[in-house]
Amino acid sequence: MKLLDTIGNTPLIKLENIGHELKADIYAKLEFMNPGGSIKDRIAKYMIEKAEREGKLKPGDTIIENSSGNTAMGLALVARQKGYKLKIVIRDTTSREKITMLKVLGVDVIEVDASIPPEKEDSYNNLAKNLALADNSLYYVDQHNNLDNNESYYNTLGPEIWEQTNGEIDYLIAGVGTGGSLFGTGKYLKEKNPDIQIIGIDPVGSVFYDYFKNGKLVEPSRYLLEGMGDEFLIKTATLELMDDMFQITDKKAFGWTKKLAAEEGIIAGGSSGANVWGAVKLAKEIDGKAVIVTLLPDSGYKYFSTIYNDDWLKDKI
Repeated sequence: MKLLDTIGNTPLIKLENIGHELKADIYAKLEFMNPGGSIKDRIAKYMIEKAEREGKLKPGDTIIENSSGNTAMGLALVARQKGYKLKIVIRDTTSREKITMLKVLGVDVIEVDASIPPEKEDSYNNLAKNLALADNSLYYVDQHNNLDNNESYYNTLGPEIWEQTNGEIDYLIAGVGTGGSLFGTGKYLKEKNPDIQIIGIDPVGSVFYDYFKNGKLVEPSRYLLEGMGDEFLIKTATLELMDDMFQITDKKAFGWTKKLAAEEGIIAGGSSGANVWGAVKLAKEIDGKAVIVTLLPDSGYKYFSTIYNDDWLKDKI
């Protein structure tokens, strides 16, 4: 077996302690058990291999992408295995553990000032795209608008969850970053059973929640959660597939991240805490028997300098 063959087929476990007083059962997909440490290994492998099949990439080429860290790590893993060079545009506020891990893997890390307005040419949102436009030797993955992102989850995560639950799933709930995991997986599950409800979670400061709820595009503001939300509407965030959406603060997300560690022994990232909070909130609203599945996208080992650092929390929250 090759390293890239170990991507996917992650465990689905029941949250026994956090959910013990609830009538609904909450299951969590342990996506941090992928070899690169996150759910984004799935899209890195799928999107690069599809680009290879379509003749867009050949060994020795250079890949470029903007990422909050997990897609970058997945791409770094795939690039190492397949012989590609990799440039990553990343916010300077991203956890130092992620940035260090990328550099260890030989990635050309381009840190940008997170305070630069998103519409600016040299912002996190635009720099990778503009560098690729100026240099046709760079292959731009564009995880935020490339629907191969959603397709990867449709073909992998959706079938896995369906099989692991024996088709007995009532709700899928997870945060929306690029949206690929929730909407690709949700599309597959809804095709299997249209009654399955798809619930999104968005951090305060992102534009998705207000647009979904009210059709209004609000002015974005900065938030600390990594890998969730966005300043723009993006193609991969097919919000029309959702049945509902919850909104969460950084403080609540990080509190639930620590609760997940304390009560289940799972050291996960901030998006996992947000997802578990959403699953519990949903279970309380249902107040009846149901099977709720959520995702734990990455581990907490990348956040010891931030979420699990009391001084950092005291300063930021």
